[in-house]
Amino acid sequence: MGEGKKDGKGFEFSKLPRLRWNILDLINIVNAGVVPTYLFLDIDMTWAEELRATLAKNGIRVTATALLLKAIAIAQRAHPDTRTAMLPFGNTVVFNNIVAGFTVERFIGSQPTLFFGAIEEPDTKSIADISSELRAHAEADLDKVWQLNLQNKFTWMPWILRRLILWIGLRNPGIRLKCMGATFGLSSLGKFGLTAMIPPCVTTSTFGVGTVEQRPVVRDGKIEIRKMMTLTLNFDHRMLDGAPAARFLADIQKLMEGGLEKYIQEELHELASRMSNPDRPFAVEAI
Repeated sequence: MGEGKKDGKGFEFSKLPRLRWNILDLINIVNAGVVPTYLFLDIDMTWAEELRATLAKNGIRVTATALLLKAIAIAQRAHPDTRTAMLPFGNTVVFNNIVAGFTVERFIGSQPTLFFGAIEEPDTKSIADISSELRAHAEADLDKVWQLNLQNKFTWMPWILRRLILWIGLRNPGIRLKCMGATFGLSSLGKFGLTAMIPPCVTTSTFGVGTVEQRPVVRDGKIEIRKMMTLTLNFDHRMLDGAPAARFLADIQKLMEGGLEKYIQEELHELASRMSNPDRPFAVEAI
């Protein structure tokens, strides 16, 4: 919050930092009228963590978020109702190009500021490239990342103009894609050790990601300690019913528990070649 002014009455007034306006506009305008509904699913991250460990041993750092973005995007390809939006007068739109949206915390001066990052077509990109783009959103100068630079400029527009653009975007898919192209959103606070979270439903499909932690689970009638992660889906019930949403979430679970392997065969083949020939440079290096 901004610097407060004490008034001697046990409380103080302050101005809301302007850098908070973008997120508030998205929640108040884009989220208006949404019928949020929540699904929770525990994902066994054993396969994903073993894959990350194997890649890390060969100098390729891939985040769990990168794997998750790719899995969600692949699942969205098979579930078009999850990448839709409501338009006026009972009309709806299905977005053809899958775009991953995700929250990014950056510091502008000393002020922590929430941005929405975007990665286009993560369903067809390598996990190494997705990880690289995630790192750029987190560390590169704002003016070097198109999506963050746009939002930063958006913040300093007159409030009526900013709200007008969002209002028009909710009614014109072409405008919406220019200012908010995400077909799904993802927010993670797992690094703080939180088990689960429910983010605002700013797209028809919005995900909250908890930490990867060891939990006792039952496998074949026996209790085992497995690396587990809770994934929350907050979906707009106006656009999507419970059963299709559950099938969508189940497909993501299957991908994260090993089904993703067939979609990254080229990367794994490249890795196998590198392991058999250490002097050969890897074609796609993750940072």
